[in-house]
Amino acid sequence: MNPTKTLNNLGQSLWLDNITRDLLNSGTLQRYINEWSITGLTSNPTIFDLAISKSADYDGDIAKLASRTKTAEDTFFELALADLTRAADLLHPVFTRTDGVDGWVSLEVSPLLAYDAQRTIAAARDLNRRGAKPNLFIKIPGTKEGLPAIEEAIFAGLPINVTLLFSREQYVAAAEAYLRGIERRIEAGLNPAVGSVASLFISRWDVATAGKVPAELANRLGIAVAQRAYKAYLALLSSPRFQRVANFGGRAQRLLWASTGTKDPKASDTLYVKALAAPFTVNTMPEGTLKAFAQHGEVGATLAADGEDCEQTLAAFAKAGIDIDALAQQLQEEGAASFNKSWKDLMACIESKSSALRKAS
Repeated sequence: MNPTKTLNNLGQSLWLDNITRDLLNSGTLQRYINEWSITGLTSNPTIFDLAISKSADYDGDIAKLASRTKTAEDTFFELALADLTRAADLLHPVFTRTDGVDGWVSLEVSPLLAYDAQRTIAAARDLNRRGAKPNLFIKIPGTKEGLPAIEEAIFAGLPINVTLLFSREQYVAAAEAYLRGIERRIEAGLNPAVGSVASLFISRWDVATAGKVPAELANRLGIAVAQRAYKAYLALLSSPRFQRVANFGGRAQRLLWASTGTKDPKASDTLYVKALAAPFTVNTMPEGTLKAFAQHGEVGATLAADGEDCEQTLAAFAKAGIDIDALAQQLQEEGAASFNKSWKDLMACIESKSSALRKAS
C-alpha cells in the first residue's frame, strides 16, 4: 500500500495545496484523487499568481473577459472560479461519500480585506453565490478583525476555511468564532451543519527561527506549535459546549495543517507530513511534498494527544529567547502582507495581459 493511502486510512485527509489549469486539463488532479488519496484542494493568491503569470493557459479567457471591460479583480475571480468549480466537481464524489466531511476546495477573499470585517462578509457571500458549489470553502483570515466575519459567515450558512492561523491561541479564537456562529444558528432554528476547517501554518515558524536557536532545536518549533494546537482541538471536541452543538446536528471544525512543505534543504522533504499524522485532521500539501511523500514517505506514530513533549520543546525555545506569542502575531501579520503582495502582483499581471491581448485583437 502506498504511503498516501496508508495515511488516509489512518484517518487524515490529504489535500493538495495547488491549482492550475494544466492540473485539470491534463488529468493530473484526477490521478492524484484516484491514486494518491487526495480528497480536497486549497488555493491562495500566491498559487494563482504563479499559475496565471507563468502560463498562457488563461490567456484565452483573459482576452474574452478583457473585451467586457472587467476589472482585474473581476477577471481573477472568474478565472479562479472556473478552475475551482471544475475541481469541486472532481471531488464531489468524495463530498457525497463522506456526507460533506471531506471533498472540499477553497477560494480566498481578497487579502486586502483581512482587516475589514464587513467587506469580508460581503465578499464571502458573493463568492459563495457565484461558485454555487456545495463543496466550496471561502477562505477568511483568522485575524482579530476577521473573527467577526467568520462568525457572521458561519451564521449565514457559508462554509469557511479559516486561514493564516499560527498558534494555539489564534486557533482557539477562530474555533470559538465558528462555534458562536453555529450556536446562533441553533437558537434561530437553522440547520447547524455548516462545514469549516481551521488552517494552522507550520513551516513558517521554522523559517523565522532558523539560525537563531541551538542546532538541536532546528525545524522543531512548527511541529511543537502544531502539537499544542492539536491538544486544544481534542479538548474542544470533548467539551460539553461542542457536544451540545453536535447533539443538535453541528459539525466539528476540523484542524488543518497548512504550509507543510519543508523549507530547509537539509531536512527531510516529508518532515511535516510524517510528524503531523493525526486522525480527523487535514494536511494540505504543496505538489512537490505530495509527490515526495507518495514516492518515499513513511507513516510513523500518530501525534501525541497530551502535548507533553511539545511543552518541553516550547520551553527550550523560550529559554533560547524566542517569544512564541509575539512571533505568532508577527507571522500572522507577515502572512497577510505576503498574500497582499501576491494579490497586487496578480492584479498587475492580469491588467498587463488584458491590455496586451486587447491590443493584439
